[in-house]
Amino acid sequence: LAVDTTTPSGSVALLEDGALLGEVNLESAATHSARLLRSVDYLLGAHGRDVKDVDAFAVAAGPGSFTGIRIGVGAVKSLAFASGKPVAPVSTLLALASKLAADGARLVCPLLDAKKDELYAALFEAGPSGLVEVIPQGAYAPDAFFARLPARRVVSFAGSGLAIYRQNLLPYVRDKARFPRRSPFIAAEVGRIGCAMVREGKGVAAAALQPLYFRRSQAEEKCRP
Repeated sequence: LAVDTTTPSGSVALLEDGALLGEVNLESAATHSARLLRSVDYLLGAHGRDVKDVDAFAVAAGPGSFTGIRIGVGAVKSLAFASGKPVAPVSTLLALASKLAADGARLVCPLLDAKKDELYAALFEAGPSGLVEVIPQGAYAPDAFFARLPARRVVSFAGSGLAIYRQNLLPYVRDKARFPRRSPFIAAEVGRIGCAMVREGKGVAAAALQPLYFRRSQAEEKCRP
């Protein structure tokens, strides 16, 4: 069972042996806390399953909305703790990059609006062994990140950051930028990555599950000495 609540485009997916059985995708005014568990119940019920039947969980652990991350991680932690099953904490950026690479793109660049004039971003290259970081995942000033992109290679972009920073991006990549139409929902990708992590022994116990942040939250900034 895979969950993503890191952006307004929340989704839940159910997979078996890496194959997608079903996915609930919602972008609505309702908060994740109001719709997440209902989505889980619907998806499991539609397949005649119960949460006790779930062998492992995967969650988009960040980066993204601090509130959204806490809701998803908290819900999955509770479900995994009650069942004693492992959890795979998956990077939102890696999941979005995986969705881009599924179309055959070689260089993929997920961009998420991080607010405060920053982006959560990374550059990945698809190869025989999967996606490899070319520019590490992190929180960046937009122009500082765009300046690091290769100017002579085709790069595919996606994510909420494009709505704000697309015009800033174009002078750096010019005609090498590609903007494939992909839905913003990534629970299926989170689930596939999570399946592989659990098989490789990279799942964690519920008590050890932690959010993936690349900077302090606004509340933490205010409390910092």
